[in-house]
Amino acid sequence: MRIVTTSEDLKALATELAKAPYIALDTEFMRDQTYWPKLCLIQAASKDVEAIIDPMADSIDLSPFYALLADPKIVKVLHASRQDIEIFFQQGGVIPDPLFDTQIAAMVCGFGEAASYETLSRKLAHAEVDKSARFTDWGRRPLSPRQLEYALADVTHLRIVYEKLAEELRTSGRASWVQEEIAALQNPALYRLEPEQAWKRMKLRTASRRFVAMLATLAAWREREAQTRDIPRSRVLKDDALLEIAAHPPETADALERMRAIPKGFATSRYGKALLDAIREGREASPPADMPAERPRRKREPSQAAIDLLKTLLRLRADEARVAPRLIANADDIDRLAAFEDEGVAALQGWRADVFGNDARALRDGHLALALKKGEAVVVETA
Repeated sequence: MRIVTTSEDLKALATELAKAPYIALDTEFMRDQTYWPKLCLIQAASKDVEAIIDPMADSIDLSPFYALLADPKIVKVLHASRQDIEIFFQQGGVIPDPLFDTQIAAMVCGFGEAASYETLSRKLAHAEVDKSARFTDWGRRPLSPRQLEYALADVTHLRIVYEKLAEELRTSGRASWVQEEIAALQNPALYRLEPEQAWKRMKLRTASRRFVAMLATLAAWREREAQTRDIPRSRVLKDDALLEIAAHPPETADALERMRAIPKGFATSRYGKALLDAIREGREASPPADMPAERPRRKREPSQAAIDLLKTLLRLRADEARVAPRLIANADDIDRLAAFEDEGVAALQGWRADVFGNDARALRDGHLALALKKGEAVVVETA
């Protein structure tokens, strides 16, 4: 097994991989106790080359690897790539391009909502993946041969998975369907961790300007604390607590201590004093310029029956097309279609309209109906 632990060896590996049309990639990292992920291993494989790069090796320079990620001649193949991309972006300043995500491709090729690497390896590469080492502490050294073999297996089978999915997409003419989703993954905004943007990762309870202004201030405070101390956000304060405070900001330490979501003793701790300062700042803050606009009052509220009919139609059309339903339309799309709020609904654009959106409109307008035939739901045209 080829283990790369020096800058010179990495340069040599990069030179070999640069000749390949694609590289299968994976990473092992730890972030249970930290804010910033700790990159522990990088696995890479082309058709003829397999290697593990140890980014924790003394003085190793990963620049040749990051240059490969940006090479436009080489397709970078990953499975469920978002966390890997986050690490590459934060530590190497690069997003893999061109990129092929096998989990997204599998959603278009009939493997369901979130096919695992093990499932795809078994069905496409006819290989069983040994997951007995999945709970390894990848930051420890030395790693055992079994642990290294487990890590390398995450890219060796990925080569076959990629080739078969890519061929299926070429045959079906659906490669562009996948590329649209992959392009969204390559948006740098997903991976920037500016404290002022931290509120966007939270589920808003209301679009009230005062609430959002307070929440944005509190989320920024927590993000800075977590980054500075390199601890998980939840170790500073959980989301539920920030949302409760934003909805009902306390004015004193005693009032903060009495809040349901606040840990006992937090209000009088160093964190508590800093949080009270942030609350005072939030009272005077303006809402973010890019906060979501409140939707205008609906002309009609969708009935649950209409929503259920559209969901059934989505499942039927998704099954026929062998595409995961959530790749076609999400819950908000369905809700807006049922309310006749068509503007900006992704399900009414491009290939999604062909698969589902046009029929959704027809069902909503009474030109299609759902019926049972031999116990199965079917779509029928109305007179």
